[in-house]
Amino acid sequence: MNTTARPPWLRKQKRLTPEVMRTRRQIGQLGLHTVCESARCPNLGECYACGNATFMILGDHCTRDCAFCAVDHGPPQVPDAQEGEKIAAYVRINEIRYAVITSVTRDDLPDGGAVHFCRVVADLKRLLPALQIELLVPDFQGRRESVEVVAALPIQVFAHNVETVQELYRRVRRGADYLRSLEVLKLVASLRSGQELPRIKSGIMVGLGETEDQLKRLFEELAAVPVEILTIGQYLQPSKFNAPVHRYYEPDEYELLREKAVACGIRHVVAGPYVRSSYLAERSYRDSL
Repeated sequence: MNTTARPPWLRKQKRLTPEVMRTRRQIGQLGLHTVCESARCPNLGECYACGNATFMILGDHCTRDCAFCAVDHGPPQVPDAQEGEKIAAYVRINEIRYAVITSVTRDDLPDGGAVHFCRVVADLKRLLPALQIELLVPDFQGRRESVEVVAALPIQVFAHNVETVQELYRRVRRGADYLRSLEVLKLVASLRSGQELPRIKSGIMVGLGETEDQLKRLFEELAAVPVEILTIGQYLQPSKFNAPVHRYYEPDEYELLREKAVACGIRHVVAGPYVRSSYLAERSYRDSL
């Protein structure tokens, strides 16, 4: 295990500028949650300064407790029926054209929260018909009906992150299953019936102990889905209670990872130390067209 400190070039400054504080205040006043804050994203300052945020619906307490994740684990909250309208209010105020919406995992709900995703998207499209939407969803415990109803929504991107290689799931993603996540992505691909939308997207972290061979196999399996957009970023330990970093990848290694994933057949790959699934998501979607 690599126990060296985080390299100096991998210490992104978080400036609490007036623009960042304004975004934080607007989100708080509407009673919304973001994965930016809940997951301690290193890009928060950059995105909030532009008014961008990835909204996290279904509360801010996750029913799972993945070793890599900083989102709170605890008793889940009652879904907010006005959540879509609140997000629409923020989007309208900040003139956002492309909204990214994710959620905590809700294994306590019979449908995993699929109906709530539908309600949120319906409210957004009713109030803002031109808005483009990317959904980053949990695995819904593999429930086919839940995946089908969300995949049928009027969205641009259906995203579900596999996060890491299959061999590390038991240590890193307690309660999740690599093959189940692959099946979720494959089901969405099978439902498109030749249509271009939604684009299928996934994301992984590196630095958790994966090998080159394991990554190559993961790229091949995602390409076979087919996943059309893949993000690759460095895992950064959010607290001492989370899984440790095994290795920090050098900046030039990300281009090699990108090239390997593209060579396996993934159309559009974004790779870099600070890349996250929702980071510059609109640009990734447009570049994939």
